[in-house]
Amino acid sequence: MDTLMLSRLQFAANISFHILFPTINIALCWFLVYFRLRHGAAKDVEDARHWEEAYYLWTKVFALSFALGVVTGITMTFQFGTNWPGYMERVGNIAGPLLGYEVLTAFFLEATFLGIMLFGRNRVSGRVHMVATLMVAVGTTLSAFWILSLNSWMQTPVGFKVIDGVYHAQDWLQIVFNPSFPYRLAHKLLASTLTASFLIAGLSAWQLLRGTANGGTHRALRSGVVAAAIAIPLQILAGDLHGLNTLEHQPAKIAAIEGIWHTEKSAPLTLFGWPNEKEGRTDYALQVPKLASLILAHDLDAELKGLNEFPDAHPPVAPVFWGFRIMVGVGLLMLAVSWWGAWTLWRRRRAAGPDGTPLSRWQLRLLTAMTFSGWVATLAGWVVTEVGRQPFLVYGQLRTADLVGQHPPGTVLATLVSYLVVYVFLLGAYVRVLMYMAEHPAMPTPDTPQSPKAAMPVGGPA
Repeated sequence: MDTLMLSRLQFAANISFHILFPTINIALCWFLVYFRLRHGAAKDVEDARHWEEAYYLWTKVFALSFALGVVTGITMTFQFGTNWPGYMERVGNIAGPLLGYEVLTAFFLEATFLGIMLFGRNRVSGRVHMVATLMVAVGTTLSAFWILSLNSWMQTPVGFKVIDGVYHAQDWLQIVFNPSFPYRLAHKLLASTLTASFLIAGLSAWQLLRGTANGGTHRALRSGVVAAAIAIPLQILAGDLHGLNTLEHQPAKIAAIEGIWHTEKSAPLTLFGWPNEKEGRTDYALQVPKLASLILAHDLDAELKGLNEFPDAHPPVAPVFWGFRIMVGVGLLMLAVSWWGAWTLWRRRRAAGPDGTPLSRWQLRLLTAMTFSGWVATLAGWVVTEVGRQPFLVYGQLRTADLVGQHPPGTVLATLVSYLVVYVFLLGAYVRVLMYMAEHPAMPTPDTPQSPKAAMPVGGPA
């Protein structure tokens, strides 16, 4: 493989690993806000203690995910200068400020209040602690706002002018709120909600199966299942709107997603098949007549552009085609599991099984298996979005091949392998620490040495 492909693979490895953790934390912190509100509104001491147990465990998960997200994010941004110097040379006037806004607003807000959120228990008032948690949640959402604004601009670039090959901002409102940004932001926030929901529900189900659950586990489990059941139909709606937007601005990506090789009216929907790019067809295709035109354009007789319309400007078909089907398949599985779980919780809301929950052991096992399903859907969706943009780095403007750094392939390969080794180790360690946290969910009390209140002198901090 040449430097271009190796550099693309290296960036793909970095961003794939990095995106796992913000995808959890964007929504997880709002769950923490909810847990904290329920703790404050509890009608009795026992209920308050259980909500605090849920908050305590998932705050630790948030802190772990936040740390890995920051470290991998820094590594990823370095590659703009090392592997893709042409990108910053050409569009740095737009990309630089947007990344700077993310640091100045989101990251500073998170960094300011994160310490109070993590270590302020028993040191500040409940109201201050609640405000700190809320500010961290706002910070994580702001971070998603700015990063997705830049990424969406690369998909649908507007509001700029080109002077001597360098891109300059002409209208910042158009740049920030570019045509695809609202749909991509909504899609990502809902994806984060589903990822955090299934992580919470899955890890809580695993605690129940292992016998390490406490009162907070039951409340977290119910919160995760119900949130997923609400979010998944909204995600399907957001995905449909995003698809209409993509058809308007990136028809080549839609053609690759659906395996439409030639422009045609009343295009069939290909459920499954094997894209044969060399021959320009989908082998072993299982199709539903006219359904692609209905879904993509909301018109049975609509004409859809085929890949033949973009002879030298369409993405590789197979990864986009299969990435989309994996994403949709996992989404439909999420719909079935969350609605079944929510229905069971509602129908048996006053009944409890041997594990103290209305859910059966089969449902608990299924939720456990779905713990990281949000990651699978997120990575599949990333492949569709980013590989589907090829061969452009800024869609329709700058080709990826023209912006890559001229490094020896062996150098890029060595760093790629190094990254992969480190990431496999970190991912394994992350999952193992999650399991350890689930096995030891007990919350420190003022009577134990771990408690900040117990460790503090009577007169307060010096």
